[in-house]
Amino acid sequence: MLNGKNILITGGTGSFGKQFVKTILEKYKPNKIIIYSRDELKQFEMAQKFTDKCMRYFIGDVRDLPRLQKAMAGVDFVVHAAALKHVPIAEYNPMECIKTNVMGAQNIIDACIDNKVPYTIALSTDKAASPANLYGASKLVSDKLFVAANNLTGSHEIKFSVVRYGNVLGSRGSVIPFFKNLIAEGATSLPITEPNMTRFWITLQEGVAFVLKNFVRMQGGEIFVPKIPSMKMTEMAKAIAPNLPQEIIGIRPGEKLHEVMCPLDDSHLTLEFHDHFVIKPSITFSAPTDFTTNNLQEKGENVPQGFEYNSRENTLWLSHEELLAKLESTKQEEA
Repeated sequence: MLNGKNILITGGTGSFGKQFVKTILEKYKPNKIIIYSRDELKQFEMAQKFTDKCMRYFIGDVRDLPRLQKAMAGVDFVVHAAALKHVPIAEYNPMECIKTNVMGAQNIIDACIDNKVPYTIALSTDKAASPANLYGASKLVSDKLFVAANNLTGSHEIKFSVVRYGNVLGSRGSVIPFFKNLIAEGATSLPITEPNMTRFWITLQEGVAFVLKNFVRMQGGEIFVPKIPSMKMTEMAKAIAPNLPQEIIGIRPGEKLHEVMCPLDDSHLTLEFHDHFVIKPSITFSAPTDFTTNNLQEKGENVPQGFEYNSRENTLWLSHEELLAKLESTKQEEA
């Protein structure tokens, strides 16, 4: 699928981008992989590791439409991973969050349409479903923009879809590296915001594999949601540090007790497949699409009215042993 193709990843120096590039280089022979991001030091460090001839490193911000338009010339696949993601920081700097996550999303869409990029997938988050904070609200707007962009493509074969998943195990800025740093510094307890809090969890490689598969599945306009396990934050802390007590510190600004990926209010739009869900567009496209059968000939069924896919009522749960095994596999993948 990606052999001989040109691929651009926004925010490509992040945890997802590096794992995505590693996977592509192992499995395909692309013509170009373009890393588009704004941090020159991270690009320099990444360029020391990924030295293949197909690699290109573009300094640029998703807020800069002219630069995006130049970077996307001749591109076949775009993964939009760039975002301001830190919940409290977004609450404190709301316009900066909006400039990157909303206006940046529209810039990606415009640049893709201008360059007739055939396939674009935007990465979303469980926080975009029934959002309780600005980060989630900005990503919900981004999701809506990418879905609606399928009505702006005219007669060109240009498709936009969204992949929405939960917290990534071990990714930069996530809770597990934070806990491990505290343990390494000799902490006498681990901070837990609320004892009943649950979260969805996925590994980097699982996220990458899901995105790659959806490039084949996508017809344009879908929000793809993987079926992934949940875990209580207290259990996660016990698995990592079984002998360390936990200190309840209270929910942070904009933080939810449980996360949602398929909201109840979207149940009439939600299809269930064997290993994922699809949230269909709420708007009508000029070319009608049957989302019940995808391009892999997988068939989905409507979920019951009032269905919600959330981390509290999930049927899949991580045990301590499964969590530690996933963390170990993640460590080996990054090596």
